[in-house]
Amino acid sequence: MIKILFRKFSEVLFFILFITFVSFIFIRLAPGDPVLTILNVDELSVSQEQVEALREEMGFNEPVLVQYGLWLEKFVQMDFGQSFVTGQDVMSTIMAALPATLELAIGAIVVMLIVAIPLGSLSALYRDSWIDKISRTLSIIGAAVPSFWLGLIFIDLFGVRLNWFPTMGRDGILSLVLPSITLGLAISSVYVRLLRSSLLDSYTQEFIRAARARGLSEGRVFLMHAFRHSIPPVITVFGVSLGSLIGGVVVIEVLFAYPGIGKLIVDAIRQRDYPLIQGYILVMGGIVFIVNTCVDLSYRYLNPEMKYKEKESK
Repeated sequence: MIKILFRKFSEVLFFILFITFVSFIFIRLAPGDPVLTILNVDELSVSQEQVEALREEMGFNEPVLVQYGLWLEKFVQMDFGQSFVTGQDVMSTIMAALPATLELAIGAIVVMLIVAIPLGSLSALYRDSWIDKISRTLSIIGAAVPSFWLGLIFIDLFGVRLNWFPTMGRDGILSLVLPSITLGLAISSVYVRLLRSSLLDSYTQEFIRAARARGLSEGRVFLMHAFRHSIPPVITVFGVSLGSLIGGVVVIEVLFAYPGIGKLIVDAIRQRDYPLIQGYILVMGGIVFIVNTCVDLSYRYLNPEMKYKEKESK
């Protein structure tokens, strides 16, 4: 375990340097000038001298590598800078918006579990039956339908026509229902098919036949052996697809005007708010890395085959 943690610590140092450097370079190469956005040149009369003075003050006249070095020096001191637009501390701004995004992500995961576990399990237990066919058809439709289109349908039906749920903002648990269902249904199709495939593979293993030979009921065989054996691949794929979940959260937050970190970063990109964009990339990259590390560390405890192989090697 100590070797694994040390290796992960080395990986995270390399990961932080890589992701901050690449994102810093690409942000600077993106079209648009933050100085012009800050001075609001579209509405105010600003001289070229004022533009150049602000550019010099903000260090944009320095080479990109020098700018990155200055940013990295502040980052080591846990100083992420201030927003170009609001002047507020970047990390404080991100941390204030992060709880809303976590609520939405957790809500989507709950919806995904409610949909994927029953459909995937029934599809595997009743293979090639009408239940299996309906489940596979729904998963294909779910994978083909864009999440934003599904969200628009829900807004029109449940928000405008039936007026059951609010369609904008974050005001209580009801405002979380539509965006959570939209995002949860969008990602559940992958896990329905994955769980079905993993369960079908589990039922071909020797330990399933041994469990049945001991006289265990089909319910116990499913819960204590087949389902348990099929969970590790699903968790592994979840860790890999976490980036897609975060990307989906951004789209849904903008669609429902949900005040989370996704909507915050879209506004920051539009306003060329470099420090806020850089802070967002670092925080999201860190979350993805931590979740994947937890998945790697937990896999050996969730997978009985790996534990058996470790005992044999000893």
